[in-house]
Amino acid sequence: MKLVRLVLAVLRLWRNWPEAEAREPRIVAEGKPDRRAELAVLGLLAAASICGVAFIAVYALDRLPRQTQLLGLSLGLTFVFVAAALIVVGRRLVPYEELEEHYPEPAHPEEQEDVVRIVDESGSRFTRKRLLKLAAAGTGGVVATALVTPAVSLGPVFDTDRLYRTPWHRGRRLVDEAGRPYLAAAIETDTFYTAYPEDAPRDDLAAPLVVVRLDPGKLRLPAGRDGWAPRGILAYSKTCTHAACAIALYRTPLFEPTSPRPALVCPCHYSTFDPATGGTVLFGPAGRPLPQLPLAIDDAGHLRAGGGFSGPIGPSWWGVRERKRV
Repeated sequence: MKLVRLVLAVLRLWRNWPEAEAREPRIVAEGKPDRRAELAVLGLLAAASICGVAFIAVYALDRLPRQTQLLGLSLGLTFVFVAAALIVVGRRLVPYEELEEHYPEPAHPEEQEDVVRIVDESGSRFTRKRLLKLAAAGTGGVVATALVTPAVSLGPVFDTDRLYRTPWHRGRRLVDEAGRPYLAAAIETDTFYTAYPEDAPRDDLAAPLVVVRLDPGKLRLPAGRDGWAPRGILAYSKTCTHAACAIALYRTPLFEPTSPRPALVCPCHYSTFDPATGGTVLFGPAGRPLPQLPLAIDDAGHLRAGGGFSGPIGPSWWGVRERKRV
């Protein structure tokens, strides 16, 4: 057994001997390992990862006291710990030297190879390269995830149908603020009404409606909306499609020189919509028409929803986390 071990040792020495002979002298002096510094870097990266995970958790819960302060603290500490880890690496683990010499001539291929060797040899003080790389990659992933997390508020990724869910469905009655059902015969022209879904929450963004009555002969609704306005009664979302403000003005009676036809107006930014043409935008910053709700009249003369809205409720940039009307 001793003879076998001796032969194996000689073979190993012989196998590595050419490599040792061919090895060129180092450009950067070999540094002594600094295990304390490596442990400090690992600890700082772990702390940064914990703070990054805390940011994601606080954002996901969305019901903690001082939510904004906690978000800022967790994300700020994440970057502080990452910066501290980089400082330790630069000051304790990367060898450096100061040389005074004339400005070199333009780079040559051999000099570029030297630069590559310098970078490679500068890692001689690292004894846990693989562990440090894994820690750095993990921290980078956590930080990247934390930075991307707020994008979830822009809207659902898979369940996009939730943007179209409303408390309105076929057969649901329209009621006033006191909960009294609206009669079709009680809806007058030149009058603005606010309606809500019966037996449904009123603080939902899609709950409130504006109801007006126009001459049926003057309606020019889009194709496919025949029967949506019985007796000239129309219903639209009360939430402006610009910034989710409330449609609170009805332009009637008219001043012919400047307002030739009735219109629904948002008093905040003056988006103006034409109820006779399906809520199309006449003026202002709104980017799309008001969603229209089809109406029907039951045997008792009450107004009921004839189906769902013609489009999603609220402004086009609205996020799913903000579901309340402002």
